[in-house]
Amino acid sequence: MENNLLTALETNGISLLISAVLLGLLYYLARRRVGFGTRVLLALGLGLGAGLLFNNLELATEGVGTIGSIYINFIRMIVIPLVFVLVINSIISITNMSYLRKLSVKTIGWFLGTTGIAAIIGLLVAVAINPGAGFQASPPEGFEAREIPTFFQVILDQMPSNPINDAAQGKVVPILIFALFIAIAVVKVGSKKPEAVAPFKAFIGSATEIMHQVVKYVLRFTPYGVYALIAVMAARYGWETLEPLAMLIAVSYIALLLHFVLVFGGLVSFVAKVNPITFFKKAYPTVAVAFTTRSSFATLPINLEVITKRLRISPKIASFVAPLGASMNFNGCGGVWPAVVSVFVAEVFGISLSMTDYVLIVLVSVISSIGVAGVPGPASISTTVVLTAIGLPLEGIALVVAVESIIDMGRTAVNATGTTVTALLVANSEGEFDRESFNRGEEDELELNPA
Repeated sequence: MENNLLTALETNGISLLISAVLLGLLYYLARRRVGFGTRVLLALGLGLGAGLLFNNLELATEGVGTIGSIYINFIRMIVIPLVFVLVINSIISITNMSYLRKLSVKTIGWFLGTTGIAAIIGLLVAVAINPGAGFQASPPEGFEAREIPTFFQVILDQMPSNPINDAAQGKVVPILIFALFIAIAVVKVGSKKPEAVAPFKAFIGSATEIMHQVVKYVLRFTPYGVYALIAVMAARYGWETLEPLAMLIAVSYIALLLHFVLVFGGLVSFVAKVNPITFFKKAYPTVAVAFTTRSSFATLPINLEVITKRLRISPKIASFVAPLGASMNFNGCGGVWPAVVSVFVAEVFGISLSMTDYVLIVLVSVISSIGVAGVPGPASISTTVVLTAIGLPLEGIALVVAVESIIDMGRTAVNATGTTVTALLVANSEGEFDRESFNRGEEDELELNPA
């Protein structure tokens, strides 16, 4: 044990010492009440700078990576119980089942509609700029394409069978469906025997309050986790790895930015009829956390805080839309990215795409995005499904792996922002948006500084 400790300090000592100084700076800023979003973005910059330094000096970063892994584990720890109690709590407050159906249709409709638009934008930008032009590469030696489940297997995998086992495996969608069954049963039984469900409703209400407090504790680790995650990524890749695929990165971010500004900005302006600049300022913590953690589920707790405390949307809408969005709203990962990669791979391998292929890319992107899990990385699965659908070589996935982490930051920011926008649209249509409070700039503190 002693030898293991000495070895760890010898190999990771310098990177850990540098990181300790920078993490101390972040903690000092938190004590000085510097804004949460500002600290997260500063952590991004510090992590990037430190990571490039580690890369140049060829320093080991296993210790720094452990800090990031601990943060992600904390997030995973709260996701399952948080989704479970929030979904039940939101639905049992709705006694009208027709209202619940209407809420579901509106929410899912916006999710899928914006994902389809995102795929179209990704296609148009990729076709116009052609990021694969002049790119010559062969798949890495020993690369094996992952096995793609059938459509029916994907559906089956999302269905709950053993909720305890599903929770242990971190399967959020089955837990969400199980919570829906329980919540609807509570509403049904409560309409006839309210005294029978009163203790359970009280328990769920209490559990929700407790989970909110746990979330606040975990979120306070975010800047430190972000620093570690970004530092390790920068140390692993460095500038040399990114340079050959710079055009793919540029095209992806152009498409993501266009979707962010035109689609989200347009919906906020013309459908919800609120000032988009004010909206994005208020949603800034969500964007910052999503961009730096690369996880829709890691962003879920802060998104709930932002939607209710900064955007002034009722908790009833927030606790229904936000968990659902973390599971199936993937404008960036399931819309923009598969479209861009399809065009890129087709060009690299010299395969022409027809208009039918383009239409198929959009349709399959929308369908496959539903099952993408909200954790870093699985957008590759959605992309693989799209490549398979239009007959492109799956080896193309290997060509973009080196830069996927860089692009995933932008993709996740778009995903999370899409959920926030949907919450606004649904709340506005249902009279659950406090427009006057929003316009007056009233906000509740997010309570994300150390006690």
